[in-house]
Amino acid sequence: MNVIAYAARAYESDAFDRFAEELGISLTRVPQNLSLDNAHLAKGFECVTILSACDASAPVLEILAAGGTRFVAARTAGYNNIDAAAARRLGIRFSNADYSPNSVADFAVMLILMSIRKAKTIIARNNAQDYTIVGAQGREMRNLTIGIVGTGRIGAATAKNLSGFDACLIGYDVVPNPALKDLVTYVPFDELLAESDVISLHAPLTAGTRHLINAESIRKMKDGVIIVNCARGELIDTEALIEAIEEKKVSAAALDVLENERGIFHADHRDEILKHRQLAILRAFPNVVVTTHNAFFTDQAVCDMVEVGLRSLASFVRTGASPWEIKA
Repeated sequence: MNVIAYAARAYESDAFDRFAEELGISLTRVPQNLSLDNAHLAKGFECVTILSACDASAPVLEILAAGGTRFVAARTAGYNNIDAAAARRLGIRFSNADYSPNSVADFAVMLILMSIRKAKTIIARNNAQDYTIVGAQGREMRNLTIGIVGTGRIGAATAKNLSGFDACLIGYDVVPNPALKDLVTYVPFDELLAESDVISLHAPLTAGTRHLINAESIRKMKDGVIIVNCARGELIDTEALIEAIEEKKVSAAALDVLENERGIFHADHRDEILKHRQLAILRAFPNVVVTTHNAFFTDQAVCDMVEVGLRSLASFVRTGASPWEIKA
């Protein structure tokens, strides 16, 4: 069984070696992200695995299909970079990966704590040898209502983490998670917006959730709300968020993901001028923490992602089905 892995990172190497050997896979690794420029390298490969920074748009998928690709396995939970309609038209089946939800859940709690305790301000002062504390007063988690938007595996793990802080947890999801019945009170979305001191986003990106946080929904929030996003950047209308921060409607934000991050995050741009004005503005705010799509990045999660990606392709080939296939 032959597989080509695009965006094969050095930190995935051990997991690739381990699971390729276990599954009897001959693996070709391409360090670069899948793109129009290198899609031809997959010619003759029935199976392709990619990361979320890869371009799996219709033109790229057409090259893959012409070269014989039948299965694409994302090594990520998100798969919005795959043009699903084009894949189905071309006869390419695809899957995503589940991985340790604690990776993102732990990171989300860290960002919440950093936001409510004004960690960015404290660190910036320390770096300047300013050891004053006025203006850096924080809040205690137990006194807050935290709204969790999306309560699947990652949202549920975040809720379980937060339950140890004795915060009031409310949640919104189109399908409530029965495992959280003793931890989270489910409410309508508008009620969550109105009641939450902190809103933590864990919803998938779909046509219905794109810009879920926008000017209208922000107006319904408490004054001084904190917004944390460890899901997908496109869940937030970034211009609306910037305006709300400037108007002090939003008192802090912590963003591990950002609209139009592809090509910027996970790359070294120290000698470049970035064409991402929104990122520059957000980084300049003293009450905004921006991390570069790091929440997933643990040893366990990386191992899980590689394993699931390769097992999915092996299952496609050997049984005609994969438990991780996206069919909707």
